[in-house]
Amino acid sequence: MPDILLHTDLDTIPLLSHGKVRDIYEVDDDKLLIVTSDRISAFDVVLPVGIPDKGKVLNQLSLYWFSKTTHIVQNHVITGDVSKYPSQLAPYRDQLHQRSMLVKKLTPILFECVVRGYLYGSGWKEYQATGSVSGIPLPDGMELAEKFPEPLFTPSTKAETGHDVNVSESDMTLALNPEMTQRLKDISVALYSFGRAEAESKGIIIADTKFEFGIDATGELTLMDEVLTPDSSRFWPAEAYQAGREQPSYDKQFVREYLETLEWDKSEPGPELGTDVIAGTAERYRQAYFTLSGNQELA
Repeated sequence: MPDILLHTDLDTIPLLSHGKVRDIYEVDDDKLLIVTSDRISAFDVVLPVGIPDKGKVLNQLSLYWFSKTTHIVQNHVITGDVSKYPSQLAPYRDQLHQRSMLVKKLTPILFECVVRGYLYGSGWKEYQATGSVSGIPLPDGMELAEKFPEPLFTPSTKAETGHDVNVSESDMTLALNPEMTQRLKDISVALYSFGRAEAESKGIIIADTKFEFGIDATGELTLMDEVLTPDSSRFWPAEAYQAGREQPSYDKQFVREYLETLEWDKSEPGPELGTDVIAGTAERYRQAYFTLSGNQELA
């Protein structure tokens, strides 16, 4: 089994953030290092086990999409090649290989830009209760996992802990301004539409996703964090898609469904996962990467 990295150890580099999955280090005044661990969270709880290769998959898939979408918006990536990192990171190259990226420091925009192509997840629950999603009215009688005629932009707040909160586009406009909100919407929908079309050509449906943005030192809007990964998106095998029912997936829904079978109150500490659940989840992440990127191995 591949090595599992749960916690990074870059003892000479200042740690800025220890997230559910990613650790962020300050390299200098204008550069950060993002390291993607093999940690996995569910129901906002980080589980005590890791998923082999998960960090590499998320990092490499994000780098893939960052490079493919520069015609839509600039991004924060400087390089993902550890041989090109600053000299102070050289002692940690083995730990950082395949699972890290050197990025520009940005001022983050404190909203997650969610785009939904299908009625699922929290959107389905909201629709059942109100007939709308994020304040957007929808037709009566829609089915679970039904495809929208056009993607919906349904932003949420960025929560440091606990759940993000879905908000309306109007709420986002009040917090930012009309011009910035429209730019974020247009770019997010364009990114999702581009990614969805490429993924569908390879047999994967991207049902929904979220993007994060920041402002760089020159004032330019910049894509950041991760892009179109199994952690930030719902990936479904296209050949198995059928509206009106739950969908099989390439993402961590496999773990959520297993956890729902346990007597666990969804609070810390999280439960252990069985070896079959760990192996099955790892295989889903790898398969998503192999299918989308065309690469057939992770170094």
